Amino acid sequence: MLSPAASGEPDRRDPPPLTDAWLAGITARLAETAESYDRSGAFPQANFDLLGREGLIGLTVDRRLGGRGAGYVDALRVLAAVAKGEPSTALILFMTYAFHASPDRNLRWPKAIYERLARQAVAGGGLIGTFRVEPELGTPVRGGLPKTVARRTEQGWEITGEKIYSTGSTGLDWFAVWARTEGDDPALGLFLLEPSSPGIRIEPEWDHLGMRATVSHKVVFDCAPLPFDHAVDVRKPEEWVAGPQADSRQGLWNALAISTIYDGVARAARDWLATYLNQRVPANLGAPLASLPRVQEKFGEIEALLHTNRVLIGEAARAADLGELPSATDANLIKHVANANAIKAVEIGLELTGNPGISRNNPLERHYRDVLCSRIHSPQADTILVGAGRAGLAI
Repeated sequence: MLSPAASGEPDRRDPPPLTDAWLAGITARLAETAESYDRSGAFPQANFDLLGREGLIGLTVDRRLGGRGAGYVDALRVLAAVAKGEPSTALILFMTYAFHASPDRNLRWPKAIYERLARQAVAGGGLIGTFRVEPELGTPVRGGLPKTVARRTEQGWEITGEKIYSTGSTGLDWFAVWARTEGDDPALGLFLLEPSSPGIRIEPEWDHLGMRATVSHKVVFDCAPLPFDHAVDVRKPEEWVAGPQADSRQGLWNALAISTIYDGVARAARDWLATYLNQRVPANLGAPLASLPRVQEKFGEIEALLHTNRVLIGEAARAADLGELPSATDANLIKHVANANAIKAVEIGLELTGNPGISRNNPLERHYRDVLCSRIHSPQADTILVGAGRAGLAI
């Protein structure tokens, strides 16, 4: 939740430079409690307290509002470091990064409201999540109007409906809820609520295989009130074109951030595996497992997969910072390939370790559970590959 400083002016001290060594320190500190959060499934509040103190929550906020104004390259470097330490934290953080990186925030949102959120992020709080997925609708990327309804009242608006897979639910400072207005000719968009508002209930149903600390619970809205000006971006459905991810920059943030987060999981697995293979000396071998040519070959395969990810993600991020955005098809193919590579890299680790790899005494099984969650993020493999196929066939 908001730190005491988060409701005031941003801390004007210069934040530390984003050196590799400093980011490695962030990774190490987050990794210390990653197993604990995996077992408890609790919101990783201490992690966000740390990130807030280090000036990292407002990373993508515009410089004129006190942020760093970070682009793709720097934001992804931070997300990679956080994900390597504790990936649920990185996924929650990504939502705030993408929110402030979107140019629509300055163009469409009421200025005073947006700047309030931006300054909160710079001061170490202001975590925001956009809630779109519903039990009946599924993911909006596949089309359809939300069942969640905004009803206009004399005092403002009231939101009624349910959202599932609401990442960050119990620890966010703001909910941006995807809803439609009531009536035969509805408008569609985002309504901003504070979690402490009446009529909001969180049902703790997130108990998944991996990414357990994302607290992606169901959030129920029962005539939850908000002021008129908190209908922050509401348009006719056709103005959203292909849905809320129609903006190419927002779609690219999603593709590259998801790729980066799960690549970070695979790199944590890779580092643990390297240590294990160098230290494990079977009695019948009399030398570390790392000395075996077969092990070296398989580890080389991991290196190749992660190198491919680094090049794919890095080149796209550098080009985007120069204004050269890849097509939506290419961005989604990067996500598809990078996530598949990350999963394969961890699977190879399981092949090389046997029983120790799936023991809860070691982190590899946790990394495997986490990296498998890369498959659930929209757009999913079928949508990506059909789109790429149609583009390639010029259909």
